[in-house]
Amino acid sequence: MPTVTLRPWQRAAFDQFTATDSADYLAVATPGAGKTTFALTCARASLAENSRVLIVVAPTSHLKVQWSIAAHRLGLQLDPDWSPAAGLARDVHGLVTTYQQVATGKTAAKLAGLSADGFVILDEIHHAGHEKAWGDSIRVAFGHAARRLSLSGTPFRSDATQIPFVRYDATGEGDLAHADYVYGYADALRDGGVVRPVYFPRVDGEMEWSTASGEVINASFQDELTKDQVSMRLRTALSLEGEWMPAVLSKANEQLRSIRAEHPQAGGLVIASDQEHAQGIARLLRDRFAAPADIVISDDPGASKKIAEFTTNNRPWLVAVRMVSEGVDIPRLRVGVFATTTSTELFFRQAVGRFVRWQAGRPNQKAYLYIPDDPRLRSHAFQIAEERRHVLRPPGQADEDIPDDEAFDSQIHPDDEHEQLALFSVVSATATDITVHTITDEGVRYEPLFTPGEQDAHRYDSDIEIPEPEFTLDPNLAVDLPEVPTAAGLVPATAMSVAEIKDDLRTRNAHVAKRLVDLTGWNHGKVQGEMNRLAGITRVGTATTEQLERRLRYSESWLRRLQRD
Repeated sequence: MPTVTLRPWQRAAFDQFTATDSADYLAVATPGAGKTTFALTCARASLAENSRVLIVVAPTSHLKVQWSIAAHRLGLQLDPDWSPAAGLARDVHGLVTTYQQVATGKTAAKLAGLSADGFVILDEIHHAGHEKAWGDSIRVAFGHAARRLSLSGTPFRSDATQIPFVRYDATGEGDLAHADYVYGYADALRDGGVVRPVYFPRVDGEMEWSTASGEVINASFQDELTKDQVSMRLRTALSLEGEWMPAVLSKANEQLRSIRAEHPQAGGLVIASDQEHAQGIARLLRDRFAAPADIVISDDPGASKKIAEFTTNNRPWLVAVRMVSEGVDIPRLRVGVFATTTSTELFFRQAVGRFVRWQAGRPNQKAYLYIPDDPRLRSHAFQIAEERRHVLRPPGQADEDIPDDEAFDSQIHPDDEHEQLALFSVVSATATDITVHTITDEGVRYEPLFTPGEQDAHRYDSDIEIPEPEFTLDPNLAVDLPEVPTAAGLVPATAMSVAEIKDDLRTRNAHVAKRLVDLTGWNHGKVQGEMNRLAGITRVGTATTEQLERRLRYSESWLRRLQRD
């Protein structure tokens, strides 16, 4: 019987999940810790006991493919191309969809029938709270499922509408989601070999803008401003009309070049505000710094393919608009620039999660995320740095020996996703100081981040390295993976997943159909109908691999007869 060896936290959470009778379970684990493997192990164990449909809900279309591939590695076959009209094929264990798709049309009602007594994985469950319609649809679609395993990369609170299937604990700051198991960033750093330490060079500047009334305001990130002015200041800094953004890109690019000297495949990521902003940043990197940059935006149908290619190629920079905020696994990312006006803690932590992925066998894995010294972002970065420094502080240094930084207790403004900003125009924006949290024998202080080559840019935290543990074959961490048949029986073990094989077969079927249209003079609908009739199937979308192979074989035979005639 095949087995999977889990990390200690995964095994502890797995044991807890299988021991509970509750229909709902929420696991919060830092990005890079292995939530996907944990969830799929739980799913396989559950499906082996009771044959059920497995449904995964992911935040983005790109992640549907990623979940399908990960499931295949654990012996489960998921259809990432499922649609309500087509239905579910008999040779898969289930499907992957998105929160947006669930809320579209009558999809929720269709899923309610499929998921009854099924197993549902809700990846990054906080997405169900983004829009009331999404939360309502999730409740309709999966209210009758036997088990619901919810995942999140960071703790989250409720807004006006609480998320379905999540319990909340009342706190002084609002209702906090109650997690059944929590594995935080500090826990992962302490274990070693799980995540990287991330550092936050904070860039100050002098920004000047004019308001709709004609008033000209000049301010640095240290000046106290109204909430609207704080947002205008950040927008001014990130504008491509000033010199703040080029200066930060220059520093980040130098940092990446320094890292690539010892890690040639290292990559950088810029998180831009919108599509126009992303295009401008890519031009800056290319024209001013001779650094090629790929762009991924949500409206680009090829975005998922570009992300997949960037994951394995050697190109230095990727510029994205929300496309890689969470769930995307690009372990070679080592340098980032946070250049978006979205300043919520949840989004910030999701962005940080893109840089924490550990790569085995590499001794120095520090990552750097350049951020505007905006008080909101500074506060978020400080909280993560606190987690990091308490793990990496020099031996013998007690917590009370490290003073708090009062700078983070002032100027903190709550973020408002629906700010009604008055029209304003950028006058100028210039970057000034760049500082980074540094631990010394005397405690915490903020030092300038020197340009690589001027001084050692890697001398943070007394050069303490994250240990890479020597894993042993601990039998207590292994989980048996019993066979789980589909409705069509057991799926043979192959290098490609069922979804990948079907994608290839559908492409080949479509090519034959096009040639048949040319030879017969029939329209596409009539040709496709005849191909289905020959193979004895009703829908390509619900056809099994065997049926698609038969359809292709019979259609090629039809094509050869026409060519002979």
